[in-house]
Amino acid sequence: MKFLASGKVKDIYDLDDGNLLFLFSDRVSAYDVKFHEEIPRKGEVLCKFAEFWFNELDFENHFVRTESKTGIIVKKMKMLPIECVVRGYFYGSLVSRWKNNEISLPDNSNTALAAKLPKPIFDPTTKSTHDIAIDKNGALEMGLVSNEEFDWLSNTSIKIYEKMTSIANNAGFILADLKLEFGKLDDKLILGDSIGPDEYRLWPKDLYSVGKTQEAYDKQLLRDWLTENGYQQKFDESRAKNQEPIAPSIPQGLIKKITDRYIIAYERFSKKSLSP
Repeated sequence: MKFLASGKVKDIYDLDDGNLLFLFSDRVSAYDVKFHEEIPRKGEVLCKFAEFWFNELDFENHFVRTESKTGIIVKKMKMLPIECVVRGYFYGSLVSRWKNNEISLPDNSNTALAAKLPKPIFDPTTKSTHDIAIDKNGALEMGLVSNEEFDWLSNTSIKIYEKMTSIANNAGFILADLKLEFGKLDDKLILGDSIGPDEYRLWPKDLYSVGKTQEAYDKQLLRDWLTENGYQQKFDESRAKNQEPIAPSIPQGLIKKITDRYIIAYERFSKKSLSP
């Protein structure tokens, strides 16, 4: 086994059989800033969610098997340099980008915060330290994908989002948006990376209300705290000065809340209990 890379959340190892090992950690980042504190059991939940989604979705993917409490084995493939984001609700960065005329919304869209869009939209980004939203023309000009690949990614990502939305609905949640990644295996495009509460926004249906910040069962809990306390603005100001943002300490109460909600979400989806 050979160590390959360490990302924001998971460590990747090359295995002797040609596959890869993903080890999920308790590390956490937000707004491209890594924090010193960890979120207990986060890696375990991310691992279980990855297993759950890859088994539930009727789309070819690179999942092989679960290896441990925090590790999965996946097929090695060439990942595409594009993150496939699907948005079903008017929320997050979509709001500011729409206000700045950087993106168009479907006709008859309700622009109240957290309103459901008339139809899901494909809103991809680059894969970099600071992801940049791109449209089809941008993706083609940058040589990220071909015309046919972009259309396939758009259609497939929306189909996956709609399938996951149905599953989330049955579990009592709203899946507001989603980030997917794809790669090539034997020249065929398949679903890759991992899927969990670090890759989507998840809201409880019974507390959903248009026009306000939603109760989050995902990493948005940390983002909301950072924004409310002015840290997001401080991060932006630091980057404008070409300085590395300094991560604040995460309150213990918030850390526990994130852990609890990650576990609750998984248990509701899987109908299985995560033992302590």
